[in-house]
Amino acid sequence: MFALSTRRIGALATLLAVTASPAFASEAAEGGPPNLLDPNVGVMAWTLVIFVLLLAVLSKFAFKPLFAAVEAREKALEDAIEGAKRDRAAAESMLAEQKAHLESARTEAQQIIADSRATAEKMRTDLLAQTKAQQEEMIEQARRAIEGEKAAAIAALRTEAIDLAIAGASRVIEQNLDSAGNRTIVENFLASLDGAKGTR
Repeated sequence: MFALSTRRIGALATLLAVTASPAFASEAAEGGPPNLLDPNVGVMAWTLVIFVLLLAVLSKFAFKPLFAAVEAREKALEDAIEGAKRDRAAAESMLAEQKAHLESARTEAQQIIADSRATAEKMRTDLLAQTKAQQEEMIEQARRAIEGEKAAAIAALRTEAIDLAIAGASRVIEQNLDSAGNRTIVENFLASLDGAKGTR
């Protein structure tokens, strides 16, 4: 097709040269230079034909590749812009995801700190309660020991008082009474004294 068009263009150029040469020859025969401002129908027609042919050839062989290159360039630019937009959206998404992860980690760390503080406070409270319970138990044991020692001391004093009372009474009445009987009498007497104190 390209060869056929070249052949046609060559034929048209030859025809133009053949047709235009009589006009130039007649102007040269008149003896003056050709007037370019003088309208000549033949030259105008051939100029129009050449322009149309040149336009057809350029639109077929030059404009199409040129427009295709421009469109390809525009398409490449649009693709690059779209790619940049996609990359920017992906980067923003990743940034938002990283911020969310960071916020989650910060919240988790704060929760761990709060849990640690609560655990430490609970351990402190438990230790204080345990220490208080141990102190109360020790106080109670000491109280029981004191009460036991007091009861033992009172019993010892009572026994000694009975012995002294019996010894004193036997000297007073100057007779040696039965020790067991005397003890029973004094214990009953002391019990009656305790009972009398209680009724008062």
